[in-house]
Amino acid sequence: MAEIKNIQQLPESVRTHVAKFIEKFLELHGTNVLSFVVYGSAASGNFVPKVSDINVAAVLKILKFADLKKSLHLVKESKHHRITPPLFLTQEYIQQSLDVFPVEFLDLKEQHILLYGEDVLSSMNVDVRHLKLFCEEQIKGKLLRVRQSYLEIGLNARGKEALLKESLHSLIPVFRNLIRLGNPSVPSGKEDIFKILGQDYGIDSSVLLSVYRDRMNDERIAGGDIDLYLEKYLEVLEKLAAKVD
Repeated sequence: MAEIKNIQQLPESVRTHVAKFIEKFLELHGTNVLSFVVYGSAASGNFVPKVSDINVAAVLKILKFADLKKSLHLVKESKHHRITPPLFLTQEYIQQSLDVFPVEFLDLKEQHILLYGEDVLSSMNVDVRHLKLFCEEQIKGKLLRVRQSYLEIGLNARGKEALLKESLHSLIPVFRNLIRLGNPSVPSGKEDIFKILGQDYGIDSSVLLSVYRDRMNDERIAGGDIDLYLEKYLEVLEKLAAKVD
């Protein structure tokens, strides 16, 4: 049986499911597996049982379509344990993509737990100069999409609430890297990210915190004026876009 490392670093509620997943994954892919990690909330201390997904990534020596196909049943079986489909990578793909996905690879580098093989992700060299342009594009693009989406679903209260939550969730990695542009110490806790973002960029991040807590079921905004939250949220994105430009 292959040696599984660092399983005790995972949240206790997911250890058994992840260990079984890795064992089956290694049975399928054998010596082609160079590295296997858990990343995201389960590796950063932000995991919420029955809410958070378990994100896993595998670096293979060679990646073919057949490798994806042989994993289909395992992925299907693991969905009810909230294990997402693995992020399949190769070393060649990583080296060719660091400039295109600097945010994603920096987050992977800083927030992962190695469970099998070599720690390929820790040795990645991501040029932070690529971050500014990426963050600017993401924020300005999100600003346009939220405005357009509001015009489509603005008369639907549930639709507006979902728009707020999903939009904010997708921007959290961008916010982390906005902090990284001027601050070498980047927090892993999401509430801390909002607070430091507000301090570093001179914005009122309270609306971000409220929407996040709503998504985590700690605080409800649905009883309030969703349009007011959306208005404040758009104002925050507008100010961030101007400051990053």
